[in-house]
Amino acid sequence: MNKFFLSLLVLCTSIQSLACTNFIVGKDASADGSVIVTYNADSYGMYGNLYYHLGSTHQKGEMRKIYEWDTNKYLGEIPQASVTYTVMGQMNEHQVSVTETTFGGREELMDSTGIIDYGSLIYIALERSRTAREAIDIMTSLVDTYGYYSEGETFSICDKNEAWLMEMIGKGPGGHGAVWVAVRIPDDCISGHANQSRITRFLQLFPKENVMYSRDVIKIARQKGYFTGKDKDFSFRDAYAPNDFSAVRICDARVWSFFNHHVKGMEKYLDYITCKDINSEMPLYLRPDQKVSVRDVMADMRDHFEDTPFDIRYDLGAGPYNMPYRPSPLTVNVDGVEMFNERPTSTFQTGFSFIGQMRGWLPDRVGGVVWWTNDDANMAPYIPLYCGADEAPQCYKRIEGVQDDVTFSWNSAFWLQNVVADFVYPYYSMKFPDLKAERDKVEDYFFSDEYRLIETTLKSLEQERLPSQLAQVNENNAARMMSAWSRLFAYLAVKYNDMVVKKVDAKGNFLKTPYGYTQPPVRPGYSEDMWRAIKNQTGQRYVKP
Repeated sequence: MNKFFLSLLVLCTSIQSLACTNFIVGKDASADGSVIVTYNADSYGMYGNLYYHLGSTHQKGEMRKIYEWDTNKYLGEIPQASVTYTVMGQMNEHQVSVTETTFGGREELMDSTGIIDYGSLIYIALERSRTAREAIDIMTSLVDTYGYYSEGETFSICDKNEAWLMEMIGKGPGGHGAVWVAVRIPDDCISGHANQSRITRFLQLFPKENVMYSRDVIKIARQKGYFTGKDKDFSFRDAYAPNDFSAVRICDARVWSFFNHHVKGMEKYLDYITCKDINSEMPLYLRPDQKVSVRDVMADMRDHFEDTPFDIRYDLGAGPYNMPYRPSPLTVNVDGVEMFNERPTSTFQTGFSFIGQMRGWLPDRVGGVVWWTNDDANMAPYIPLYCGADEAPQCYKRIEGVQDDVTFSWNSAFWLQNVVADFVYPYYSMKFPDLKAERDKVEDYFFSDEYRLIETTLKSLEQERLPSQLAQVNENNAARMMSAWSRLFAYLAVKYNDMVVKKVDAKGNFLKTPYGYTQPPVRPGYSEDMWRAIKNQTGQRYVKP
């Protein structure tokens, strides 16, 4: 295997374990004036529990233990803040949201002596910050003080007024701390990142007031030999995470597809995405042609490159049922040739998917909505959870030995949603329409006039009662999904038993004979295209004489 493909395989292996996707919508780019941020947390074997921290006051001398998010390895401890805020998933009670994707970058910049990993950085910032800018200050101060333990990361850091994208990477063993750049996304723009650094020539491209960076970000690059030009030409990406095939085709392609949903003319970047011009770039942010709604963003998180040059539904790898997914790994050597799979936003290894909706015109505890689902966002509904609740829904918790990575439970949203998804994947074109109909029906309720009345009631509650009432609404919302998904599993099991299809009426009720038994099922078999592919591969073997 040559050097290029070896580096490709190494990077793809990292992406499989840490691959995530974030999209950002500024408040003037959104349909309702909210700031929107998304996060598909993708990692094989990850149990996608909902992080929850109840805000509190802390005694002087109290310490906070640090455990690496990916492995649960103990890294050390730091002094606890005197006051911490309630955190629900990736959002706190002040409508601050922090999410991430790992770009890795130069391996020699990892510092195993640091004690702040990227996951702890996220949740400590959420526990301590009231605005996005304050979160940036806290995150950068933490790594300066205690050292940065992780690889290169891109963070989305947003509140009800602003959206920022920050990139960070260590300085190497003994360097202590990290170098970083943060860029404010204009209110009327959208942005995204997906496991590759997205900030290039920040001193040239962005207004000075919209950029923050560490004082030594260029100096360290010069010392390491990553950059020799003039300061104004310095590119964070090119210095700390140079492009290669995987960085563009496997990672930036997801951002391209997001932009492609909302901005005309994205075909002009196809030479870049297909790596014909790998040293080029896409803009960090773009103005959408139309305002973007929360439901639009839900669709973005369910994207498989449909109707683009990267659509994977119609080749042999899609199987007989046009599955827009591919089994891992991302690359494989076939007869001495290295092949790869497309990597869309929607993927089966998602542990949880989050959409943060931050609404500045409402009280914080009600205005901040955590739209949450476990597993692949395409295969389950997003459920609204309010950030100011004093408890998290039981079905979203990780409970050791009860519902966790290796303990199945029908009461776990993660396991119930995975069971249904895994039941549908192999027969995608046959079964997915039923799943989609139920998914959309569940979500429709949360955008209905009936549900808006619940929000109106919440806004009028006294502050003392609000956290417990929000917790009850969150529990009810999660229960609605769990009930619907249990019914869906039973329905799919009955309808598609033995790879045939029982007949139903327009309302989905099973049709029976006058004698009370089910009507004879439909036997759809393979499509004509699949039979043609079989004939082309097997010749005369299955041709009737």
